[in-house]
Amino acid sequence: MPLQTTSPVLVRQTERWFVRQGMPTMIEGYAFVSHVLPRMLPSLAIVTFASLVWLVPLKTLGSERWVWLGAVLALTATAWLGVSVFVRRQPHFSRTAIAVILIAYAAMPFAVPLLQLAVDDAVTPPGDHAVGLLGFVIFFGLVFAATALATTYGLGTLVRRATRHLVYDLRNSLHLLGRALPAILFVTLFLFFTGEIWQAMNRLPWWRVALVVALFGVITVLAAATRLRDEIGRVEQDLRPSVLASACRKTPLAAVPIEELTDGGPLPPTRLNGRQVRNLLVMLASRQLLQAAFIGLALFAFFVLLGIAVVTPATAEQWIGAPPVYSAIWSAVPVALLKNATMFAAFGSMYFAVISMTDAEHRREFFAPIIDEVERTLAVRAVYLAVRVASRAR
Repeated sequence: MPLQTTSPVLVRQTERWFVRQGMPTMIEGYAFVSHVLPRMLPSLAIVTFASLVWLVPLKTLGSERWVWLGAVLALTATAWLGVSVFVRRQPHFSRTAIAVILIAYAAMPFAVPLLQLAVDDAVTPPGDHAVGLLGFVIFFGLVFAATALATTYGLGTLVRRATRHLVYDLRNSLHLLGRALPAILFVTLFLFFTGEIWQAMNRLPWWRVALVVALFGVITVLAAATRLRDEIGRVEQDLRPSVLASACRKTPLAAVPIEELTDGGPLPPTRLNGRQVRNLLVMLASRQLLQAAFIGLALFAFFVLLGIAVVTPATAEQWIGAPPVYSAIWSAVPVALLKNATMFAAFGSMYFAVISMTDAEHRREFFAPIIDEVERTLAVRAVYLAVRVASRAR
């Protein structure tokens, strides 16, 4: 297409492409009110609809509650689809519409308990009576903050893309796991057969186990953040016309005349702001952490099978010092075994994530394709900015 035909429509199509890539922060002028809040609307609509229709009347329905639950889920999905279509067709909202949306959501912590009181003559706040009616404010506030954070950095899209890449990544991961597994087992296997560990796990409530697993997760995230920043620092912005033309293939900018746009020379590199760098870090971290989570699930299954095969009920009783408590879901599996497997799987997953980031072969096979993807995104962004300037200059 001639450069003169570039239009704001092409710019908007490219911005939607950034959103589909999980890189919404690459949009120029990216802001909460103009870009994030409209895309949050479907998720906020789901929470609002479910709170009013499901959380309130479901307590009064007795045996019919499952039929009602199915109807609510269907209506919620329909509402989400309708709001999503509306947002795509109306990507920008007036200030009046934004004010109405925010006021309506801010009213939910008060509307839900009032509706509960009208239907049930009682109010059941989230978290029971530990925080009282403040639980509604905390719940809706946390939902809003989490939705805003996930929408700002395209977390849902990044997780979906990471899941699609998981099979390819696992081919490299399983090769690395074959080398790392002996070291992981050397560290954990002897501890797994220690009576004191079984006693501790048997007495440890599940919420404390979850706390320890979360601690391992935090360590993994911090280690990944430090390492991935180094990877971002290796990204090169090669903005020659031939590179730009190759990067724009299969994007809305594929038909843009690159030579005419760049006057035959490279475009100037564009500096990334802090939000854009964090978006790239989230993209890399989502791939790395999903990979580590899969390895953790594999290790959990390994330790459970190992415990079932080796640890007899008599041995478990001897180690625990009392008859073992069995799982309500898996009646043949002691709860202490499940907690042990969870703990060692979380540790092994953290160990694997750290090893994978320091292994030269894994970095070459795993990070090289991702860095290529980042460099392509930056090249498309450079063309997008140039087209945006050209369309405004018309």
